[in-house]
Amino acid sequence: MTTAMGAALRRIQLGNALSAFGNGFTVPFLFVYVAQVRDLGANTAGMVLATFAVAALAVLPFIGRVIDRRGPQSVAVAGAVAAAVGSMGLGLAASEPLVIAAAGVLGAGIAAIQPALATLIVWCSTPTTRSRAFATQFFLGNLGLGVGGLLGGLLVDTSAASSFVRLFAIDAVMFLVLGAAVATVRLERTPVFGDPVPTADERLGGSGSWRALLGHRAMVQLCVLGFVMFFACYGQFESGLSAFAVDVARISPSMLGIALAANTAAIVLAQFVVLRLVERRRRSRVMALVGLVWTVAWCAAGSAGLIPGSQAVGVTAIISAYALFGLGEAMLSPTVAPLVADLAPPSALGQYNSAFALVKQLALAVGPAVGGLMAGAGLYGAYIVTLIVCSLGITALALMLGGRLTAEQDNPLRAVAGAAVPAPRAASSDEVTTAA
Repeated sequence: MTTAMGAALRRIQLGNALSAFGNGFTVPFLFVYVAQVRDLGANTAGMVLATFAVAALAVLPFIGRVIDRRGPQSVAVAGAVAAAVGSMGLGLAASEPLVIAAAGVLGAGIAAIQPALATLIVWCSTPTTRSRAFATQFFLGNLGLGVGGLLGGLLVDTSAASSFVRLFAIDAVMFLVLGAAVATVRLERTPVFGDPVPTADERLGGSGSWRALLGHRAMVQLCVLGFVMFFACYGQFESGLSAFAVDVARISPSMLGIALAANTAAIVLAQFVVLRLVERRRRSRVMALVGLVWTVAWCAAGSAGLIPGSQAVGVTAIISAYALFGLGEAMLSPTVAPLVADLAPPSALGQYNSAFALVKQLALAVGPAVGGLMAGAGLYGAYIVTLIVCSLGITALALMLGGRLTAEQDNPLRAVAGAAVPAPRAASSDEVTTAA
């Protein structure tokens, strides 16, 4: 990777971290803000959260082709501006229609940003530095979100709507900072870049169609695997798992907050240690191991209900489960997104990134619905068993996917070291060893 590409990547990563920092000021308090501070009720707050998902599902099927035709920079900047408008709109809106409309604009903006940033990170990295680049993005995003949440908790005052306007204003400004950071990035095409940046003619080609993507069996298998992953982890945090923790493990909401903090801490503390352990191993095997780690996590969560009346056991079990989920997430961050990039043709990189983001969004919509329904029906035993089966399914699906990957796709570092595939084109003397 050239020095110029390294500088571009650092600017993108900084903008992304500051954007996550801004999100931390608003995300933890959104439900309370709509339901209580604006006095619009829990139903409206639920509709606002649902609107985020609907807006993303409406945008993601089309945004990939726009990225491939117009380039990720313009899409990321437009998404950042839309997200800033939506966030500020949420802070100022005082009626149900305005709140829902602002949530839709914010959700659409964020949905456009995610695959555009993923494409930019691929453009600014090589196959051998890509895992570290995505791990750094995930690390900085979680760190920014956590720090923003802590500071937001110090500023928020549920008796004063103006304090929330301040929080949403900070969030909006951070989105604009992200847009400015991306807009000022100067990308250049170099031999060491390995031609991941398509030309204008390539961006207008037909290889990015949905039919072509759905005919790519390895990508389809990865999408199925991704759906199960997001369903079994992120899709349960705010529904089934939290309900199980409160109703069965009998832990307090404040302890649930500590469990979520343990999840973030596990990611922040383990990310680069995990990266060193997994970046030279086969991606399919790492994903299979994540399934086993999450199986242990769900078994730990389930054990919280085995000893009635023992709150200490319940608290320990739930916190341990959240920490194990964080460990698995740290293993996935340098694995899944780089694999999507390596499976994609250069002219369809945006399409592949947006398709995988769509799969994630579908899982985040279905997961809470299923978890919430099972929790509402009191089917906690069946709920834990279902998630254990899903986690074991991750392992099985990952091993199956490994059979469809080339040596370079499964692990570029091992493939290059073993001469299994041609090494990247020779870099000049200004090559740097890391993207982060």
